[in-house]
Amino acid sequence: MNEEDASVVRAERDASPRRYSNWDPNDSLFQRYQSLNPQQRQALHRQASTASTATSSSASSSSAPPPQLEEIRTANISRSPTNISNSVTHYETHPHAIERIETHRTQHSTTVGATVKSRTRSKTQEIPAMGAGKPYPMMLPEKEEFVVEFDSFEDPRHAQNWPMKKKLLIGAMLAYDALAATMGSSIFSSGIRGVSQTFHVGEEVGTLGTSLFVFGYAFGPIMWAPMSELYGRRLPLVIASFGFSIFAIGVAVAKDVQQVMICRFFDGLFGSCPLAVVAAAFADMFNNKTRGLAIAVFSATVFMGPLLAPFIGGFISISYLGWRWTEYISAIMGFSAFGLIVIFLPETYPPIILVNKAAELRRKTKNWGIHAKQEEIEVDFKELITKNVSRPMRILFTEPIVLLITLYMSFIYGLLYLFLTAYALVFQGKYGMNGGVGGLPYFGMVAGEVIAFAVVVFQNPGYARKLEANNNIPVPEWRLPIAIVGGVVFSGGLFWFGWTGFEGDKIPWIVPTLSGLFTGFGIFSIFLALLNYIVDAYLMFAASALAANTFLRSGFGAVFPLFATYMFNSMGIQWASTLLGCVALVLVPLPIVFLLYGKKIRGRSNFAPALDIQQDKRRDEESRGNDDSDEKFTLENGENGEKKEA
Repeated sequence: MNEEDASVVRAERDASPRRYSNWDPNDSLFQRYQSLNPQQRQALHRQASTASTATSSSASSSSAPPPQLEEIRTANISRSPTNISNSVTHYETHPHAIERIETHRTQHSTTVGATVKSRTRSKTQEIPAMGAGKPYPMMLPEKEEFVVEFDSFEDPRHAQNWPMKKKLLIGAMLAYDALAATMGSSIFSSGIRGVSQTFHVGEEVGTLGTSLFVFGYAFGPIMWAPMSELYGRRLPLVIASFGFSIFAIGVAVAKDVQQVMICRFFDGLFGSCPLAVVAAAFADMFNNKTRGLAIAVFSATVFMGPLLAPFIGGFISISYLGWRWTEYISAIMGFSAFGLIVIFLPETYPPIILVNKAAELRRKTKNWGIHAKQEEIEVDFKELITKNVSRPMRILFTEPIVLLITLYMSFIYGLLYLFLTAYALVFQGKYGMNGGVGGLPYFGMVAGEVIAFAVVVFQNPGYARKLEANNNIPVPEWRLPIAIVGGVVFSGGLFWFGWTGFEGDKIPWIVPTLSGLFTGFGIFSIFLALLNYIVDAYLMFAASALAANTFLRSGFGAVFPLFATYMFNSMGIQWASTLLGCVALVLVPLPIVFLLYGKKIRGRSNFAPALDIQQDKRRDEESRGNDDSDEKFTLENGENGEKKEA
């Protein structure tokens, strides 16, 4: 934990005091942290960094922070209330409306450039004069009184209060944008042979078109995520959908293979925006009761896109249209999404909605002091690097939970794109299907993902009841059981696919196709469960943890297709699938370990707040206090009884 990390927790405290009081009501963390002299702080940070860079053989001990830091982080935890007015002045009394205000303040305080530290450089520069000999005006008397908020909990401006019909239409539009981007990642794979023949290169070079697109996924969120926090969800989606379409046309009209590769990379860079922003827009519109299902729908479109595209691209590639029209189709989908977003998509991000409201009030009242909290932000490049590059990498390599889960998810994500090669080798190579028909067996995996989605929907009410019974404090380990089941099923699907598909006509084609039920179910259930586990475990640092996760798994997704052909041809389809199945089987115990010991690991983390652990400690203390009171009462009654008998 360094000064930048401490500033994130400090921002959470300042922005959301009532919610923060559940963790550290007496502000003991910063009182004790600030009481350390500079030498003690440096020593504390050196101990944390030394522990974080220890070898994997001592990972269990290295994940524990220094005793002083742990004592500061967990001292004096209770659930005593905190007076919100100390930090935020407003007149709202509805508890959910107050929660929304605090959430918006948290979003503002953790946005790039929002902290006071980021503005110190501008203060050292000379302040320009007002001009015309005017003196500087006095500061606003009570700045908080000029900050706009939502009218009430039922304010129709807030995205969560929009009519359900409107939210469903917007959700469908955003899901289509995400589907267009994910289909663009794999539709090119059907035309690799045509690309190789057109530009006289090997098919391995042609496969780079898919790999570079997925590699663009790794770098895109670094740009799109902070842009969506600064300027809202609509602007990056508009820019990205247009850029995605333009670079798809660039591939379609390419004069040489270099142009194909460069345009495919930037196509992926722009195509990654829906993956980073659409889920956030869903979170803007749907509350806690329906948000889980909305994100599950979004995840389903993200995973189905790469599996739906190959048969479409296959039929186009073998027709008179040729491989270039696979990219024209991708561009058409991108431009249609661009038109829908430009015409019909309103802003969903609450801080930007308030910016628009403040602008309207300024125009109508001529009071130029009225503003939204978001308008106080000043972008700082150093802070941008710290929050979007430095911290994600530190979390990835110092947090065992994030590192191991990211490796598991990266392996699964890599196999999703490796299947683009494996299915072609089995159904086109062994069963003699053409490029179009050979893409139809992917529907087995799509059906498996639909089954996994249905299971998630079925389990959601039970999870909601447990969450409500636990004071709305999530226990991350509740997410893991379906990942355990999915891991076993997924590895079984790999064995099934390899040993039924390698002999071709000796086994009916439907048999290896049905293996997709297992692999599709496993991919969706593992991915969604582990993604939610990271979010629940790291809360205010979840964005950084997910950024690291996205970067590494996109790298795996880019690399796996490059060696897939060599592996399956040299080892044989059955033995290559066996190798992958064994690796998947070895990874199955990983969520079991976190289910059993994840709470202890999180308790030693420098980044995981571990609110459920603190609640358990409070309950234990209350239980011991009640037992002591009962014992004291029994002793007193016994003594009184003896005195009466005497």
